[in-house]
Amino acid sequence: PDGYLALYHDQGLIPVKLLAFDAAVNTTLGLPFLRTSPDHGTGFAIAGRGEARAASMAAALVTARDLG
Repeated sequence: PDGYLALYHDQGLIPVKLLAFDAAVNTTLGLPFLRTSPDHGTGFAIAGRGEARAASMAAALVTARDLG
């Protein structure tokens, strides 16, 4: 699927993270501005370890550009 619509943030991200963890983007609708974000959280557990991957952040930026 190209997208999921969920009423609650956590409910929507469960299937998205299972299917496309590094490529999914969270887009919030109904705001007076465009908002996209990576599908993962802050990553405090791996901060400073050199383990983070930027694929989801890059996807969020591309999505924001495409929607804007």
